[in-house]
Amino acid sequence: MKELKEQEKKQLLLRLSKTLWRDIAAWAEEDFRSVNGQIEFILTEAVRKKRKKGS
Repeated sequence: MKELKEQEKKQLLLRLSKTLWRDIAAWAEEDFRSVNGQIEFILTEAVRKKRKKGS
């Protein structure tokens, strides 16, 4: 049951500058991800590092 809840996605509106959007889009292309997938990856890694640092 926990796995199902973790797979659920929340939607949000995110405003980015054109420059940041272009940089993330280029990075996503290099990593063979969508822009949305790249943003999720970046956020997941940031949270993982924060948790690790806090331990």
